[in-house]
Amino acid sequence: MKDVQRKTDSRGIHIDQVGVSGLRYPITVLDRENKAQHTVGRFSFSVDLPHNFKGTHMSRFVEVLNKHHGEITLRTMPEILVELQAKLESERTHIVVEFPYFITKAAPVSGSKALVDLNCAFIAESNGKEQDFLLRVEVPVTSLCPCSKEISDYGAHNQRGFVTITVRTKKDRDGWQFVWIEELVEIAEKSASAPIYALLKRTDERHVTMQAYDNPVFVEDIVRNAAGFLKEDKRIAWFEVRAVNQESIHNHEAFAVVRSH
Repeated sequence: MKDVQRKTDSRGIHIDQVGVSGLRYPITVLDRENKAQHTVGRFSFSVDLPHNFKGTHMSRFVEVLNKHHGEITLRTMPEILVELQAKLESERTHIVVEFPYFITKAAPVSGSKALVDLNCAFIAESNGKEQDFLLRVEVPVTSLCPCSKEISDYGAHNQRGFVTITVRTKKDRDGWQFVWIEELVEIAEKSASAPIYALLKRTDERHVTMQAYDNPVFVEDIVRNAAGFLKEDKRIAWFEVRAVNQESIHNHEAFAVVRSH
């Protein structure tokens, strides 16, 4: 059959990214406690398209993903990038896979356990000569306002917030150095006023409420705290920390961002 996508295009315009997005596929990711976790990834695949080609072969994105049986790890990402470049005759390849990741959290006093879900993403890119890989983790936390605590006769307003940490690790002879998702979760939680739990008994709720009151932080404090921890980690080459507070007494959100240089 005729390969319409490989017909010559006469307009002379190079396309930076073309591909598929919103593709859901069962995947397996590494889990620190259970070794592996099965979840569902939402994929965006793209390549660049030379000016002389009319289109790209969309089906080949799915073919490559299916070949790897949904295993999405530091071990498989480089190979997937190379295969896509070869199959689609491109110079640049870009992959984003977003997925829910579940961790078991034990309540601080009762020890009651339940799952907390996190929004995570792997972001990988290749330009034919170099490859890049980023890990992004969004962690729900509690923050309590230092100003409110200082000026109030009693109590202080608090809110749920989200700390999003994105990291690029350093490379050695074996490839990118490994960082567990759970390690970034721990950094986010200890940078805020208190963690978020799925299941709390009354004794736990009392503990968490007082923990937050004893650890008031602005969004500025959260990103600075997290940045300090990340700077100490010799495996990390670059990071971004974004904190967003869903304000409880304002009709807006507060946010702060720190990036390494």
